[in-house]
Amino acid sequence: MDAPKAAARRSREWTLKQPLVVFFLPAVLSPTLAIHVYTDREVHGTVGSKVTLSCTFWSSEWISDDISVTWHFQPEASRDSISIFHYAKGQPYIDDVGAFKERMEWIGDPRWKDGSIVINHLDYTDNGTFTCDVKNPPDIVGKSSQVTLYVFEKVPTRYGMVLGAIIGGVLGLVILVLVLAYLIRYCWLRRQATLQRRLR
Repeated sequence: MDAPKAAARRSREWTLKQPLVVFFLPAVLSPTLAIHVYTDREVHGTVGSKVTLSCTFWSSEWISDDISVTWHFQPEASRDSISIFHYAKGQPYIDDVGAFKERMEWIGDPRWKDGSIVINHLDYTDNGTFTCDVKNPPDIVGKSSQVTLYVFEKVPTRYGMVLGAIIGGVLGLVILVLVLAYLIRYCWLRRQATLQRRLR
């Protein structure tokens, strides 16, 4: 085979293979999975009570011995965030100088993908945003999740709950009226049938 034909053949082969190379190369070089952290959007508590700050996660890797869970707190109307809790090497570490040092409880279990904590004896100063961050090496790429805590003297009744109760009450009343109407009609028809039999 002469040189021009051989060159043309190699060019055609490269043209056929090139799309496969372009398709698979990004899949090999870029990560497709990352760790995902989940918390509630917001939680409510009353002064003196306790509240659970739930944090769960999903990782594409097996749970590593080097897994870590970190909680940060940003007080209301503040731009500064402080670390208040850290779990690493199988041990929980609570900040021993902060406002939560004697009020925080670790209830999570990384083996079950749980990094939750409990805040006891709530106070108004606990109002703010709590951030949960999880790293499960080598799965360390991901985004933390935030939950906002609102502390009240009494937890206010949400508008949605009131509306739901009203709708539920109305539906219950409608069902009751329909049942009564059915029973009245049934009794009336039965009475009419009895009267007709007597007339015969």
